[in-house]
Amino acid sequence: MSIEKSIQSLSTLELQRNGFPELRGGNLGVRIAATEAERDAAQALRYRVFYEEMGARPDERTLRLRRDVDAFDEVADHLLVIDHAISSGAKGVVGTYRLLQGDMAQKVGRFYTSGEYDISPLTDFPGRLLEVGRSCVDPRYRGRAAMQLLWRGIASYIFLHRIDVLFGCASLPGTDPEPLGDELTYLYHNHLAPPALRLRALPDRRVEMLRTDPLGLDHRRCLARLPPLIKGYLRLGGFVGDGAVVDDQFNTTDVAVIVKSELLADKYYRHYERRLRDALD
Repeated sequence: MSIEKSIQSLSTLELQRNGFPELRGGNLGVRIAATEAERDAAQALRYRVFYEEMGARPDERTLRLRRDVDAFDEVADHLLVIDHAISSGAKGVVGTYRLLQGDMAQKVGRFYTSGEYDISPLTDFPGRLLEVGRSCVDPRYRGRAAMQLLWRGIASYIFLHRIDVLFGCASLPGTDPEPLGDELTYLYHNHLAPPALRLRALPDRRVEMLRTDPLGLDHRRCLARLPPLIKGYLRLGGFVGDGAVVDDQFNTTDVAVIVKSELLADKYYRHYERRLRDALD
């Protein structure tokens, strides 16, 4: 049986048994939020990380609720990392990633990323889109295990829903592009998306990424200073869009990221073949 057919068979089998499968690594598991309480736990974690830790600026409602909530949450799936040693439900949520499919975005009228970038190269693309965002992990779990589980969860989701391209906004800390000049230049010079997939920052929000001499960059130093999430996209063969965007509310400088799903799939083929064999034994 080919790898592609193996994955298709596994997807059908697991959808019949479990809907979205939970993936485990020791006490940690990753799955889609199944209850309102679990989604609320994800929003509470986002508030703690984005607002209390990273210095985002809450409006009155956000401060009162102590939750990071917006209109996209209602129509998105919420990928959760759960520490089963604490709880197998909402109290065990220690990581999250928001996943928004194209047909669900239509219910809101747009993708979140379209507030910062012209995403028409993707919306004109003849394939299934997945916007990823609002990624965060509890400080006590920011090791390799939690992030690997999140990536495995995204890969599983892509297989099950036949996603062709995933994209979103990834953040560098701070709202002053100058200290980030080397990193932004490195991303633009080495990982700019091809024209067919190239998102462009909206003209009134655009910040130039090519800020220093690319030939004088210390690539190793630039990579070391990039946030782990952006490095993860690059390891998967991902690209960045043209132009950065300063997000004053979240105290970040954002770049658009784009990954064709087969690049992510390659990394996890063996894992899914192994799970298929286990399921059929």
